[in-house]
Amino acid sequence: MEEASDEDIAKSAQDGDTESFGVLVDRYEMKILRYARRFLLDSQEAEDCTQEVFIKAYVNIRSFDTKRKFSSWLYRIAHNEFINAIKKKSKSPLGFFDMEEIFPNIPSKERADDKINEKEIKDMLEKCLGAINPKYREVLILYYIEGFDYKTIADILRVPVSTVSARIRRGKISAKKQFEKEQFSL
Repeated sequence: MEEASDEDIAKSAQDGDTESFGVLVDRYEMKILRYARRFLLDSQEAEDCTQEVFIKAYVNIRSFDTKRKFSSWLYRIAHNEFINAIKKKSKSPLGFFDMEEIFPNIPSKERADDKINEKEIKDMLEKCLGAINPKYREVLILYYIEGFDYKTIADILRVPVSTVSARIRRGKISAKKQFEKEQFSL
């Protein structure tokens, strides 16, 4: 079963083999959790939403078209769950996320003050990403961190490829503006 494609395993799950769905969970749990942590910026909420994603996928496995990519279908469920979570807490400020996970090796120009400079840069980057509109933050995460191509992102978000391209471009511009703004405020 481990060598089978995701789509074949999903077909087995559709036919009532519950252990097959467990194989899919094993394959995707850490990926969806990583996506959730970066998109939602709150580890506990990310874990809760990840569980919800797999519950919804299991409940709706029969609606999956095995001629399509399972990963796109699952990430679409995740996208919807994360957007709903953001809407629920839209009045509360954005939470903290682990900068080490997103930017593990931030270069520092001055070696004597490495620890201080690294902390300042991480704080600045946290503020920048937290200030980016979620629809831009999401495509940046899917493209740069999750490694999806434009077509797959378009399938996940159900938008045209040109929209994905525009959102990535606008997200980068927004991040750069925020970064420059934060740099001047230090």
